[in-house]
Amino acid sequence: MTTVRGARARARDEVTAAIKDEARRQLAAEGAAKLSLRAVARELGMVSSALYRYFPSRDDLLTALIVDAYDALGAATEAALRATGPAATSAGAPATAPVTSGTGASTATRATSGAGASAASPGPTAPGASATPGAPPTAGASDPAGPQVTPRGRWVVVCHAVREWAKAHPHEYALIYGSPVPGYSAPQATVAPASRAAHVLLAVLREAHRTDGVAPPPLAADLRAEGERLAAELAPDLPPALVLAFVGAWCQLFGLVSFEVFGHFHRVVEDPEAFFTHAADRLGRDLGLLR
Repeated sequence: MTTVRGARARARDEVTAAIKDEARRQLAAEGAAKLSLRAVARELGMVSSALYRYFPSRDDLLTALIVDAYDALGAATEAALRATGPAATSAGAPATAPVTSGTGASTATRATSGAGASAASPGPTAPGASATPGAPPTAGASDPAGPQVTPRGRWVVVCHAVREWAKAHPHEYALIYGSPVPGYSAPQATVAPASRAAHVLLAVLREAHRTDGVAPPPLAADLRAEGERLAAELAPDLPPALVLAFVGAWCQLFGLVSFEVFGHFHRVVEDPEAFFTHAADRLGRDLGLLR
């Protein structure tokens, strides 16, 4: 009986994967608003009633695609941070920088979730060294005897991972950070996956804070209550000024990525790689991350 159940589970997984693959093809061709279970079933040679056993509605299928996209993006950023190796303390000794997946994150994390899912995703490895002045050290220095990546360098590496994943998966990126899908409201199940990339960048700040690698900007008096609220909900162990600045940097990061992915830099920015590296470095500098 165990063998039979295992075969059934594998068959179900294969059909589920085929359904999602076809749905992604339709997203690329028609956009999320036109995603249709009947069209997916037709392309797969299935009757609609059979497909409904896997995804009872279009919204259930959209949710599965959104969760996959957020998880893939999160995995890409987590891999990028791991590839930087141990962080350097203020004294030069290595210090580990744990990366969480966002599990158990406060529901307030939806403040850092994408708007494309109208809510509340294996990715590329971190980019290597760049010849651009001010670019971060090579991201692959995981050898303890190798060079240490500075706090701001680690920030830039993770930002690059977001950009590279988005460029490699533009339609999935559009699903989670593009225009809201009419009539769709993402459920609570999307919140933790949506927070994964944010938690990676927060891990960079958290490690820098522990090792005296960050000097947070001053907190304006009229934003103190907002900063304290955000810190309590997103990162109670970090100074409110740093958390408030992080939320602003998070929004700016995805603004940079969206402008490039959606073609708004056409005939404006001729060297997007160098431009992005400098912009991401500036965001880290504004946060107070030290070189």
